[in-house]
Formats: sequence, structure tokens, C-alpha cells
Amino acid sequence: MQSSPVIIVPSQLHIRNAERADLGRLEWEGEFLHYRRIFADTFQLTELGQAKIWISEINEDYLVGQLLVSLKGGRPELADGCTRAYVYGFRVRPAFRNQGIGKRMMESVETDLLAEHFQTVTLNVAKVNYGARRFYERLGYCVVGTDPGRWFYLDHLGFQHDVYEPAWRMEKKLSDTGPGGTTQSIHG
Repeated sequence: MQSSPVIIVPSQLHIRNAERADLGRLEWEGEFLHYRRIFADTFQLTELGQAKIWISEINEDYLVGQLLVSLKGGRPELADGCTRAYVYGFRVRPAFRNQGIGKRMMESVETDLLAEHFQTVTLNVAKVNYGARRFYERLGYCVVGTDPGRWFYLDHLGFQHDVYEPAWRMEKKLSDTGPGGTTQSIHG
């Protein structure tokens, strides 16, 4: 059952890096309990400077969005630790979609990554997720290839889940060299 949209005032929305105390909140009252280990592993990587987790919340107490990024991983074509970062987990609660929250989150992430000298953001979007692909295209991402979309995770009980999601690989260049060799942001 789809929930009714909840209209929020932009000043109520707060986007920030997640803290350890936010880990349980990422499970969204049990909806994403099965990703508990992914959240915990990603947070450990944030402490090593190899990943980041951003959250968006209303009035600093109700989580409405989350975004996970690998800065350095086992696939340098996705995240190389220097110039390329990889978005691999991004969701906004259904009742809060189509209000610009996702766009604001992506802009915050891109601004932060650019400040840390990352030049390219990569992501995979499931081929059947037409709405997400349109969303990323509106933000300036382009399809650069495909990905078989085979991955697995261990759920909160330790059971392995194999996932098959054929995907489009998308990329966005965060900066250009402008006149005089200065770096300029594409989106601002």
C-alpha cells in the first residue's frame, strides 16, 4: 500500500553525514533490517576514509533519505580513492519523493566530493528502474555502459542473498577546467 505524500517545508530538511548513532535509523523501522550488515560495514569504511553515508532528516529527528558512497573499493573503475566515487545505496521514503529531497541530497554529495577533489561520480541503476534513470539524467548523469548487476550480501541473520539486477552504468563529471586552468563545478 502506497502512503500519502507528506509535504515538507525545505527549511525542515537537514542533510548531513551519518554518525554511529544513526545506524539503526538506516533500517527504517525494520524495512531494511536485512541490510544491517551493509550499513555497519559501510560505516566502518567511513571511519577509514573509504566511504561516506549521508542522511536527510526532517526537524533533525525523522530520517527520510539515505545515500551510501564508496570512495575506494575493489573496482577502481567505480571508486578509486582519488578521483572517482561510487553511489551504491540511495533511497528516499516513498511519502517524501518528488519534493526535491533526492536532488538536494545528490547536490550535497557532489559538492562534498568535489571539495575533496573527486572528479567523477559513478553509479549503477537497474535497467528496469526507468524513473531512477530519468532522475539521474536530469542531474547530468550519462549512461556509459552496462553492468551485470550480480552481487550478494549477508543479512542480519548471516544468510547470504544473491542479487541479480542488470544495470546501466552512469557517470557524471563534477568539474571542468575553465578559462585560465581554474576548476569550476558543472552544477553551480
